[in-house]
Parts: sequence; structure tokens; C-alpha cells
Amino acid sequence: MQAIMNWLEKYVVPIAIKIGSVRWLVALRDGFISTMPLTMAGSLATLLNALLQTYPTQWGWTGFVNAMAPVIAIDGFVWNGTLAIFAVFFAVMWGYHLAENYKADGLGGALVSLSAFFMSVNTTTSLTLTKSLSKGAQKILTDAGATAVADKSVTVGGVFAMGQLNSASLFTAMIFGGISVSIYIWLLHKDITIKMPDSVPPAVAKAFTNLIPSIASLYIVGIINYIFNQVTGQVFGDWLNATIQAPLMKAGQGAGMVILVSLLVQIFWFFGIHGPNVLGPVLESIWTPAQNMNIEAMKNHTALPYKWVRGSFDAYIWFGGSGGTIVLLAAILIFSKRADEKAVAKLAFAPGLFNINEPVMFGLPIVLNAIYFIPFVVAPLVNTIIAYFVTQAGWVSPVQVAVPWITPPVLLAWMATNFDFRAALLALVNMVIAFFIWLPFVLASSRMGAEAEEPAK
Repeated sequence: MQAIMNWLEKYVVPIAIKIGSVRWLVALRDGFISTMPLTMAGSLATLLNALLQTYPTQWGWTGFVNAMAPVIAIDGFVWNGTLAIFAVFFAVMWGYHLAENYKADGLGGALVSLSAFFMSVNTTTSLTLTKSLSKGAQKILTDAGATAVADKSVTVGGVFAMGQLNSASLFTAMIFGGISVSIYIWLLHKDITIKMPDSVPPAVAKAFTNLIPSIASLYIVGIINYIFNQVTGQVFGDWLNATIQAPLMKAGQGAGMVILVSLLVQIFWFFGIHGPNVLGPVLESIWTPAQNMNIEAMKNHTALPYKWVRGSFDAYIWFGGSGGTIVLLAAILIFSKRADEKAVAKLAFAPGLFNINEPVMFGLPIVLNAIYFIPFVVAPLVNTIIAYFVTQAGWVSPVQVAVPWITPPVLLAWMATNFDFRAALLALVNMVIAFFIWLPFVLASSRMGAEAEEPAK
């Protein structure tokens, strides 16, 4: 055991510390965290419409659906202003945090990132029609400026489609926001700016300071997009989505990727490094877009494209926080005879119900506690394997609603899967399994505590 811990401490922990200190990775994580209120609002709107429209329609409650029409319409507005244009908000917050982390003007970074994003997405939109167009209608559309008109489709240029502004374009926002803001920061740090006299109001002076870095960074992004389009005939953002984002999201559906990330989260946490924060760029960039696409598919009543998404970790593995520590607290309260551990468990149980586990992580502690290393790593790993294969087999509905992470275990799984009772049952089964993995080590710790308290003979 000690040899394993020494190896991890020597080789794994330094890597985690370095990852956690990379400022652009921290900015990427913070950019996703900043958009969480919008994600929750859009997901809530989708969930409410499922309750007020989708299910009642299936049950034939036409009168109820008609009565709820105003609420359903409001939910539609909320959706359009949140998840439907999610990449726009992310581009802003990504640029803001990246600039701030490098001691540059955050607002300037946000604007540069947003502009670079819009420059890099496709402005040609195709609409598929349910009915055929007459020859006269096709001519009218062509004369009006449509770039292509067919029997059942119309292509229009110069329009941002919502499909280009949602989670499907996150990698475009990440990469071009990163390029543009990095150039902006570099020029600011090199002091390639316009300096105004001290008598000029600060807001005006800041605008002139940002002028050259902003223009230069945006023109460089424009040149990149122009050259790529001329050489390939594609919009760079579309190419990024097809060659980088889509394969990564597909890889995120593989057991290896899911299990590896789950394992690393636990190892990092054991050494006191916040695993989900360190791996936030991976968790959010691969599985959050998948979750948002599931939410959109649910709204549109189409098949869910992904089975494992960001919320799957919270629903089936991290109940009570990383490590599933709420079951550890239950085991201590029921079986432990150690007064110190029971005292911590009593204090930590209420926060643990809302997935806040810092009191038990550092109060028990679990961090660097050799007796709890094995269950802290093994229990979530077993839960991950079970939940992954049950989900992939289609025995429970995939997560399709973004539920606040402070939602208590089991309830979270039930709500996140659009009220699938099987998901709640899976979460409960995983908790029971984790409980029995933790239990022998709780009993061992209790015996060790009792032996330590025995007076010397």
C-alpha cells in the first residue's frame, strides 16, 4: 500500500499540480462554470415543457396542454436565450477568464473572443421543407437572394443559424477564442498600445489601450479563416467540429475514457487536489456538449444522441461528492465505534446530502489517509463500470436534463433522466454496492482507533 502511495505521490501528483496551475486550463474550466446558471435555466425550461406538454400530450390531456400554452411559450423563450446559443455565452466567458488570468482586461478579452467566434462559424443556413416548392416559389426565393433553392430545401447566406451557435460549436469558440485572446494578451504585455494622457477618462483610455491588440488579433483570425476557406472551400469552424469535436465526443462514449477520468478524479482528490477541477477542461469540453445536445434532442422530441454525458458522473458515481462519500458517512454512523470519526460524520452528513464533501475529505480525513485509499478509488470505479454498461445497454434512460449538482443523490438521477425511476434505482444500487466496499475499511479503522485508545500495559 505504502509503495503504491509513494509511486502516486512521486509521479502522478506533480502532474496534477502542474495541470491545475496552467492558467489557460483554469480559464477554460472557469468559462464553463460561469455559464452554469444559463445551462440550468435552459434545462429547467426543457424539463418543464416535458411535464406540461410532452407527457400530457401522450396521455391525451389536450385541455391541460392548451391551458399551459403561455408557460410552454415562456419556456421556449428561455431555451432560445440560453442553451440554443450556448457557444456564444461560453465564448464570452472563456475570453474574459483567459484575459483575467493573464492580468489583461477581461472585458476586452471577452469581446475579442466573441468576435473571433462569430468570424469562424458558418453563415450559410439550409432549411429542409416539409412540402415541395412550386417553380414560382423557387424563383421568388432565388430572386430574393437565396443562394440555393431546391424542391424541398432553401439555402440562405449571411445568416447565423441557432444550430451554429449551440454546443455543437464549442470547439470553434475554444480554439479561435484562445488564438485571438492569446494574441491580444501578448500585444498588451508587449505594451504595443495607444497611450492616452492622464486627463482622459479611464474608460476612454482603456478603450484606446485595447485598440491595437484587439484589431490585430481579430485580423489575424480573419486571415486564418480566409486562407483556410480559399484552400479547402470549408468554413474553419465546420472543419473543427467535424475533425476534432465530433471524434472527441465519440471517444467520450467509450468505456476506457469514462473509466480513466473517473479513476484520475479519485487519485487526485486523495492527495488533496480537487479532481473535478483539475480535469474540468476534459469533463466539460467532452461531456458537457454531449449533455447539451441530449437536452436539445429531448426538447425536439428526437432520439438522444449520447448515452454518457457530464451529468452521468454526478447521477451514478459522485453521490455525496467525489468518491460517493455519503455512503462512507452512513457506514461510519452505523458501524464505527470511533468517537472522532462519528463526530466528523455527524457534522459532514448534512452537507454530504447536497454533494458537498469537503468536511469529510479534510475533516475525517480521507486525504492521505492510507486506510481509506482503496475504497475511495475502488468504489467509484466499480460504480462507473456498472453505470456505464447499464446505460449503454439502454436499461436506463440517458441523462438529458442538467440538474444542479447540489441536488441530493437518487433524486438527482431521477430528475436528470427526465424522471426515469430505473435511473433512481441504479443510483440506489450503486450506493449500496459502494457502502459494502467502504464497510470493511470503516470497521478496520474502527478497530485501529480502539486499539490506539487502549491503555498501555
